[in-house]
Amino acid sequence: MKISVNDVELYTLSDTQKQVIENEIPSEILQQDLERRLQWVLIHKYERCFDRLKKEWDSKLEANGETTIPLDKDAYATLVFDQPNYKNRSKRDAEEAE
Repeated sequence: MKISVNDVELYTLSDTQKQVIENEIPSEILQQDLERRLQWVLIHKYERCFDRLKKEWDSKLEANGETTIPLDKDAYATLVFDQPNYKNRSKRDAEEAE
């Protein structure tokens, strides 16, 4: 079983590894179970990152003069990313290294 994202193979589950998992998860639902677990990991990471972004930026948006803060997560993130003082992790790390 191969795990790929955007046609890039990230991981291959060997037949033996698959059999070990099937010792606890019925083979009939293994595919769906693994997909659900991968989705959970990605959603969980997104939610934790969003929570930290919001915690950091609520006061910064107010300081930047924003008077309307969207409740929709994507709209909120877009508002943050459009701020002139927003820097993603790579940009912050590069500036710290200078």
